[in-house]
Amino acid sequence: MKYPAVLSFADILPDLGTFDTIIDARSEGEFALDHLPGAINCPVLDNEERIRVGTLYKQVGSFEAKKLGAALVARNIARHLETEFADKPRDWKPLVYCWRGGNRSGSLAHILAKIGWPVVQLDGGYKAYRAHVSGALENPPALHYRVICGTTGSGKSRLLETLDGIGAQVLDLERLAAHRGSVLGHLPNEPQPGQKMFETRIWDKLRHFDPAKPVFVESESKKVGNLRVPDAVMERMRASPCIALQLSRPNRVRLLMEDYSHFAGDARALNGQLDHLVQLHGRARIDAWHALANSGAMPELVDQLLVEHYDPAYLRSIDRNFVQVGRAQVLALADIAPADFLAAARTLHAG
Repeated sequence: MKYPAVLSFADILPDLGTFDTIIDARSEGEFALDHLPGAINCPVLDNEERIRVGTLYKQVGSFEAKKLGAALVARNIARHLETEFADKPRDWKPLVYCWRGGNRSGSLAHILAKIGWPVVQLDGGYKAYRAHVSGALENPPALHYRVICGTTGSGKSRLLETLDGIGAQVLDLERLAAHRGSVLGHLPNEPQPGQKMFETRIWDKLRHFDPAKPVFVESESKKVGNLRVPDAVMERMRASPCIALQLSRPNRVRLLMEDYSHFAGDARALNGQLDHLVQLHGRARIDAWHALANSGAMPELVDQLLVEHYDPAYLRSIDRNFVQVGRAQVLALADIAPADFLAAARTLHAG
């Protein structure tokens, strides 16, 4: 094969895991929004340089813009060769892409091929990859989902984590979305990805699942924080068999106190989130909850939130959205120790 080889994403996909490095030649800003799974960012033009070249193109002309761009690209590629690629052996096989598979990835792929590396350039670039992901999520693989249902604090996320730890197939949408899926679900110091990155993470998980084995997933709503679960994936989840996880209310309070310890120790942040519930519960009720938070009465506050907000909301939505919940397999937890979740996970994985 002559290098650089220029291949479509359909041609590359079966061998995507065989590349030693996947190189995203776009700017750091483009890379942050979304990128191929496992890719590293080696910009041939960084954020500021892209703006400079683009501005010159519009205000002066393509020739001057290309001349400046070529100088910047050459310097950046030289720096990558002296740093990121300096220790790569002769048989190192990289995949290179940019936005549309044009000048940026072409320049980098050309230099790598001239050195002697068997480099492949993605035809159509990220744009072609993104089209593939969008299409794949509109018609996702036929997987056997088993939906973990249960009221807030019943341990659904912990059970999924435990299942994942013992080798079961798990689609943990909250982990992929960096959000716990409720008004208090924002994770401290971990912003949510963008919608495209969220969809990339889902696509990458789905494509690796064995369709002969069950996939465990939580009974999510259509939105996890600010992100939307792809419609076709949600439809298949909602039509799937359910597992009803049960835990006593005192234990649910204990579990939530552990999982939301960042709020338990920060009444101001908690009250800021509770203010989002004013339209549902009225100012007087929210002010009463603020008072509990400010006085440190967190267990009482959590209990009231379960009884007055979370449980009614769950009961209103679960029967309507998950059609098989009435025939759910009941799985009761006696406590919230790791051993309790491990025993439950083993029961499900064996079944």
